[in-house]
Amino acid sequence: MLDQLRSRLVRLGPSLMRTPVKLAPFALKRQVLEQVLAWQFRQALEEGELAFLDGRWLCIEVRDIGLRWFTSVENDRLVVKEDAPADVSFSADASDLLMIAARKQDPDTLFFQRRLIIEGDTELGLYVKNLMDAIELESMPKPLRIMLLQLADFVEAGLKDAPSTKATSVGEPC
Repeated sequence: MLDQLRSRLVRLGPSLMRTPVKLAPFALKRQVLEQVLAWQFRQALEEGELAFLDGRWLCIEVRDIGLRWFTSVENDRLVVKEDAPADVSFSADASDLLMIAARKQDPDTLFFQRRLIIEGDTELGLYVKNLMDAIELESMPKPLRIMLLQLADFVEAGLKDAPSTKATSVGEPC
């Protein structure tokens, strides 16, 4: 019974988040996103590893919850805007992005399964994808890492417990 509840929450969670995300003012979303990104990428910024984003805009879209933002590096810090001319765009569902962040899914695999869509400047897209691959969980701030891993484990288990749909042929009763 708890497995079924978890599975339903995982399947319905993004649709439940869509309305609050839509209603939240972008200033609040920007503040949260900039804080989390600065927290996670502090060392990479200090070491100049994000210089490839200086003056270039990355669009990130979480399709199933209707969240989209643009990020760049300005004056050695990550900035977030509601709209900007994107040089490259990444889009995926929340569970897939969560699995990438938790190192439970490979971005290449999701890209070839068409679950992670990358559009725009190919070279910049590769830099961003390689940055995603290089994120080490141990370098994350501990509270963020613990929350991320627990949520990823919950989602992963919920996806495994999801009721499978039987493929039917045309004309075959469902």
